[in-house]
Amino acid sequence: MKTLWLVRHARPLIDTERCYGRLDIAADAEATRQAAQTLQQSLQHLHGRLQIRHSPLQRCRQLALDLQVLEPDFVSTPDGRLLEMDFGHWEGLRWNDIGEAAIGAWAQDLARHAPGEGESLAQMLQRVHEALQDALSSNSEHMVWICHAGVARCVQWLLQHGRRLPQSHEWTLPAPAYGQWLQLELN
Repeated sequence: MKTLWLVRHARPLIDTERCYGRLDIAADAEATRQAAQTLQQSLQHLHGRLQIRHSPLQRCRQLALDLQVLEPDFVSTPDGRLLEMDFGHWEGLRWNDIGEAAIGAWAQDLARHAPGEGESLAQMLQRVHEALQDALSSNSEHMVWICHAGVARCVQWLLQHGRRLPQSHEWTLPAPAYGQWLQLELN
């Protein structure tokens, strides 16, 4: 049985009222160090039996690097498939400034509409599916993805529903809190 650890980056240094999917912002340095220490303690018994990948965005890269400082053998590889959703021209805007009509259009066709002319959920699910297929075919017993809330939700959706696209009312999957993780068993 394989285990996938979906680790969310620490709290980003941005007002959480803003849309920041692909916005490349740093995470709180102290919160990142604490998350790395907690994660290292949970992973230390898995030496030689794990593979670590991270989103290329700096808030995830910070956590990967802090983890490697604590455990030099825990080398992480960047993987663009683990990026958060691209919200296009919505990036950096306050959610309230995006407008109800634009958010409503996205909610009406959650899977296929590209918010801010960025990336649709269907596109994101496709790239996460490809990463998940690689994880399933890997020889590693444990895989650690240092990623984002959206990626964690996509993985859960794919494991529970396969390739079926979600409706807005179905997209209620939990995500780890900042600096926390989910452990999922893969068959």
